[in-house]
Amino acid sequence: MQMQKAIIGKKVGMTQIFDESGKVIPVTVIEAGPCVVTQKMTAEKEGYEAVQLGYEEVSEKHISKPEAGHLKKNGIGMLKHLKEFKLENAAELNVGDVLKADVFAAGDKVDVTGTSKGHGYAGVVKRHGAQRTPTSHGGGPVHRHAGSMGSGTDPSRIFKGKIGAGHMGVDQVTVQNLDVVQVDPELNMLVIRGAIPGPKGGLVYVKSTAKVAPVKKGEGAGISLNPQKASARVNPQKASARTK
Repeated sequence: MQMQKAIIGKKVGMTQIFDESGKVIPVTVIEAGPCVVTQKMTAEKEGYEAVQLGYEEVSEKHISKPEAGHLKKNGIGMLKHLKEFKLENAAELNVGDVLKADVFAAGDKVDVTGTSKGHGYAGVVKRHGAQRTPTSHGGGPVHRHAGSMGSGTDPSRIFKGKIGAGHMGVDQVTVQNLDVVQVDPELNMLVIRGAIPGPKGGLVYVKSTAKVAPVKKGEGAGISLNPQKASARVNPQKASARTK
């Protein structure tokens, strides 16, 4: 699926702002771009249209030799992070073009992908929300242990997917359908409503949302003829108040 817009950035942190009516909006600030087009995929050569974006300039010693050779071949400076995006306007972009935060505008809906915070080795209570064992009548020092894993003789094994203790966090997480509240191209800043995954300074990918907004089909759409449903009630205190 092709997306309209995309950019790479870093999570700065969370704060809050106020709208015109004085209501508080919890927001996350993202340092978005500038990103350089480092490679262009075409339907004739690769079989699809896309662009590879690069973000965060570094010295050559901080990236691998294959990556350095790839960037030198295209005449691009050394960039630490590379990511491919299938954009609708990929055919219009060329190697060396720069994308800034102003590719987005206030009111846009975006999906933000990041790497969740690491919590180290965690038990089942913290990692999966498992229940403790009863704390009375000789429960012993095992109240937060995993407990029984299954029957013994049959099947004589643990089924795949059984919850247990292990490494928690450091997973790729995508939060969908967030609102862009403010855009500042001079500061390379995107202000997005709500929380996004990852720690401060974590790498994030911001792209147009994959969600499709429902289309309203007139004023009468969604009104039921069933008086038991809330949408059919004239008096919400009386379910049978609707008259035909």
